[in-house]
Amino acid sequence: MKITHIEVTPVRIPVKYAKHIVSPLGAHTVSEYLLVRVGTDVDIEGIGEVNPMPVWSGESVWSAQEILNKLLAPSVIGADPTDIEDIDRRLDKCTRHNWFAKSAIEMACWDISGKAANKPVYELLGGAVRPLTVRCRFSLGAYEAERARARAVELVEEGFTTIKVKVGGPAGKDITRIRAVREAIGGELDLTIDANCGWDADTAIHCVNEMADCGITLNEQPTPDGDYGALARVRRETTPPVMADDICFDMIHAQELIRNNACDLISVYPGKNGGIRKSKAIVEFAAAHGIKCSIGSNLEWDVGTAAMAHLVVACPNMCVEEFPGDMLGPDYHEVRIAKNPIDIQGPLVTITERPGLGVDVDWDVVKECRLS
Repeated sequence: MKITHIEVTPVRIPVKYAKHIVSPLGAHTVSEYLLVRVGTDVDIEGIGEVNPMPVWSGESVWSAQEILNKLLAPSVIGADPTDIEDIDRRLDKCTRHNWFAKSAIEMACWDISGKAANKPVYELLGGAVRPLTVRCRFSLGAYEAERARARAVELVEEGFTTIKVKVGGPAGKDITRIRAVREAIGGELDLTIDANCGWDADTAIHCVNEMADCGITLNEQPTPDGDYGALARVRRETTPPVMADDICFDMIHAQELIRNNACDLISVYPGKNGGIRKSKAIVEFAAAHGIKCSIGSNLEWDVGTAAMAHLVVACPNMCVEEFPGDMLGPDYHEVRIAKNPIDIQGPLVTITERPGLGVDVDWDVVKECRLS
């Protein structure tokens, strides 16, 4: 089997108002992503998804489209899509980084491989080690305290047992918001925080220790990208487990985190890590060094979410039972791009046993949402 052609389509879909993400990076109110369609000479096609955020990964919908059309796609024409290591080698030879753009081609190749073998991707990754239904947490934006309080009450009513709240801004406002959410949800449910690199080490330590009575169960990415020493210091001087996310895109980053004793967990997902295979490698490397992993998110649609869910289902060290992750992206959006959307019921996300990623794109919907 050989790859014969690749089509790249930019798409724009708004995020539901109640699910707007507000963080130190800004407000995520609309998603401008790419769908990548990989064709073969045996009439099997695979679909991938690019979920860029310029202020976070450095990629935009337009830069990703250009690099896909001009560099990445031509590099894999004629390649065997079932040879994922060769696909990754070709993509990495073209350009450094550009993780989300690369991941779209790679996940499409997993989709093709599963369809060709008549197996779901999680079977190709070694088989299911947990049920196909996974419980997730909800990511609550850095809203004013009263809005955060009201939204938290709604989330409890919807069945969420873990709520993540964005912080990373002025310390006083962050602490007030966290106290409001803890009061709203009571003392039994898990409450985690995510600063998206917004604090320095001193501010992170002050805020986390000041909120000790709020029972924070996980402190995600409190300090700036690239500063492993700062993250390690927060880990030493505070109590809640520390999760690395924005600081870990590839295996080198994972190695540096572990070498610096900087975290208790690593957040992984295919888009951020350049593909499913590379995510799995980080998860396994972390396991070998006693570091747990969970699934992160950039508000993916159904294709990207499917890639994440297959990874979770197949990897023992994706410790989502203890530290629920984020796979709710499709439900955050006003429009679903799949004919057979992933089943999302409150915090519960369920994939199927269908071959490949198990998602069929509704190209009529995509046409209506196409970004010109």
